[in-house]
Order: sequence, then C-alpha cells, then structure tokens
Amino acid sequence: MNNKYIITVAIVLSISFLQSLFAQQTPVFSNYSSNGVLINPAYAGFYPNADITFTSSGQLNKVEGSPKTMSLLVNMPTGSEHVGIAGGAYSDQIGVTTATQLFGTYSYKLLFDSDRNTWWSYNPHVLSFGISAGVMFFDENLLDLGIHNDPNFVNNISTTIPTLGAGVLYNREHVYIGLSASNLLGDSLSSEDNIDVKGAYYIYGGYRFFTNRFKEVLITPSMLLKYVSGSPFQADLNTKVNYKNKFELGLGYRTDASINAFVGLYLFDHLKVLYSYNKMMKNTLAGDSHGIVLSWRLGEGF
Repeated sequence: MNNKYIITVAIVLSISFLQSLFAQQTPVFSNYSSNGVLINPAYAGFYPNADITFTSSGQLNKVEGSPKTMSLLVNMPTGSEHVGIAGGAYSDQIGVTTATQLFGTYSYKLLFDSDRNTWWSYNPHVLSFGISAGVMFFDENLLDLGIHNDPNFVNNISTTIPTLGAGVLYNREHVYIGLSASNLLGDSLSSEDNIDVKGAYYIYGGYRFFTNRFKEVLITPSMLLKYVSGSPFQADLNTKVNYKNKFELGLGYRTDASINAFVGLYLFDHLKVLYSYNKMMKNTLAGDSHGIVLSWRLGEGF
C-alpha cells in the first residue's frame, strides 16, 4: 500500500471517528445483546451472579487504519438486591486515533412482583437507574501521517477527558426498554481545545416470545436508536434466536447500510462464546469486520 493511500485512509477514518460518538461507539449487535452495560449503566448488577466479558472486533480487518475495538468488563451484584456495580476498560482505534476509557458504573433497582423465571435467563420485573463515571485517554498520532506542510498536523494530540453517563432500564418477562446517555460532559473538561467530543443518546427495546408451548426456542426482535448531535439518527434492527441456552443466532441491519450477524455457543454451564460478522453493503474504507465475545458467568452460570 503506497504512502498516499495510507494517509488518505488515516485522515478520512480519523475525521469520521471525531464526528461520531466518542465516549463509546455503538457496539455491534453481538456485543450489546450479550453485555448491556456497554450502552446503559442501568444494567450494572442485573443478574444475580457476576460475569466477566471480553469483546474484540476488527482485529482481523485487512484495511490498514480500519476500526478496531476491544473491551474487558466485570458486571456484578452486591450484598443488596437493589444495588449493582460494574466496571472495565474499552478501547477504540481508528486510523491514527486511539481512545481508551476506564469506567465504573452503579445502579439502583426498584423490584416489583417477580415474573416467573425460565430456562433462558434470570428475568426480573425491575426498574433500574444507573450512572457511570470514568476517564478517557485520547491520542491522535498526527506525525505518523507524514504531512509537513500543514500546521494542523505538526503536533500529536494527547488529552485526558472525564466522562459521565446515565441510563434507565425497565424489564419484565416479555419486554424491555432502555434509555441512556454515554457522555453528558462531552469535551467540556478536556485540557485540549482543538478536539470535538460528543456523547451519544440511545433508546432501545425488545420483545421476547417463544415459538410454541414447549418453550424451547426464544425469539427476541429488538431495535436500538442512536443520536449524536450534528449527525443523523442511526438505527439497528435485530432479531436473536436462542435454543434453550445451548446456542443462539442473531441477524441485524444498521442504517449505515451494514448487516450484522452472529452465532453463539454456550459451553459447559458458565462460558458463552460468540462470533460476529459485520458486512458493509456499500463500498467504504472501513470494510467488513469480524468479532468475538467471550463471557464467563459465575455462580449457577447461564
């Protein structure tokens, strides 16, 4: 790949990154369907047992400078059934830009008369409120682009940005709906003036139903809407099929003209492994991507 093409890729992707959500990009369908705390702190401590989840996407991308994400998260209940906590690290790399966030979350839950739990999941009737706080380390290695005749590219950018997010979640047997904001502070507390950090707002929901009276196959259609100031709404339309927590399949469409698919296997009682594939329906520099989710749940497992 020649130097001019490398520079073009890096510039275009880095600018696109700055114009999108900065605190956390929208995770692909397989990520946020398996670990809701990625987009909503109200999921902190949702399940009665702790889980540890590792996600990775884009590491096998062939296009130089294309997006790469990675996260490690711990989500757990506390001694009080009303309180949950979570925390971890999330990293985005695109072009010459890298943003790494460390964060912790806290949730408070109002529990109602419980719906009957089923084989597929602990499923409380709950209204949960969550808040997250963290710090983002933002680095843009502009000198790597080799552009010497433009004053905007003569220095690298490195800054630390405090972040604050909030969310609410309502869940019962067949339905769930959530509303969250990823970074309410934006770049207001950044020490660097020439960056534009915008938080994203999410609203999403889903409906669960069984295919027959034997309740072996659970289908969950869902929708997620994302809004960032200055950008159009982004919508994810998804459907997940789960067979008795043995395996699951998912298929979704995103309005940036991409299709998301995943297949997941429940290994033993405690480990879930998912492979995801994101197919772009139009030519972009980012290209298609592969991802993986590994989730380990303690206690009784899945």
